Amino acid sequence: MPNDELSLGYLMHWGARLLRRLADRRLKAIGLSTAHLPVINALIDNPALSQKALAEIASIEQPTMAATLARMERDRLVERRPDPDDKRGALYSLTPATRRKIGAIRRAVEEVNREALSGLPETQRPQFRRQLETMIRAMDRLLADES
Repeated sequence: MPNDELSLGYLMHWGARLLRRLADRRLKAIGLSTAHLPVINALIDNPALSQKALAEIASIEQPTMAATLARMERDRLVERRPDPDDKRGALYSLTPATRRKIGAIRRAVEEVNREALSGLPETQRPQFRRQLETMIRAMDRLLADES
């Protein structure tokens, strides 16, 4: 099949897969993976969140979030404590060791972004990002309208 006939979905999936592989290479050096980023990003600005809140913020299904949090707790990236407002629930927060890695995480992500965009002239990079964000918002709205 000629390249111009590849579906947009296939191209986006392929690009996302390659981007994730690049990011995992950079994050491995600091003991993380791309699977950790949605949780870390949500907890950077929120001192503690429930599993349900994390799943909603990250747009991840509950079972996947539960497995991710269990691995992160095992690896001492997050800590869990009882929710004072819900005796059956728990709140998750970043460990101090993970908080100390935030600068390194940001640098790794910035480096991956630079690498991923290196195939585009610098003058086109901001426009590409805006267009991608516009596409994502449009698809998100379409799905929300169908709910």
